[in-house]
Amino acid sequence: MGVQGNIDLHFWITRGMARRMGVNLTQAMHDGCLTQADFAEMVARCRGCSGAAGCLAFLSEPNAQGSAPDWCYNATVLRELSELN
Repeated sequence: MGVQGNIDLHFWITRGMARRMGVNLTQAMHDGCLTQADFAEMVARCRGCSGAAGCLAFLSEPNAQGSAPDWCYNATVLRELSELN
């Protein structure tokens, strides 16, 4: 299975990008700002992206706080959630 097909990997990439942007997805769901279906859609969008290897490199950088890479399919929703904090 390639990088794009690994749902577990994309689950963790999605959570990692959120964390980098100061978004706690579990808390956002608890607060009603994000549904489980919304989160599943985010993981599905991540799976459809060809930039997973770049995301892994980005997430390994210690100073990449505050924003998602330009190619992130979830950047808009993560930015919106970060503004709710």
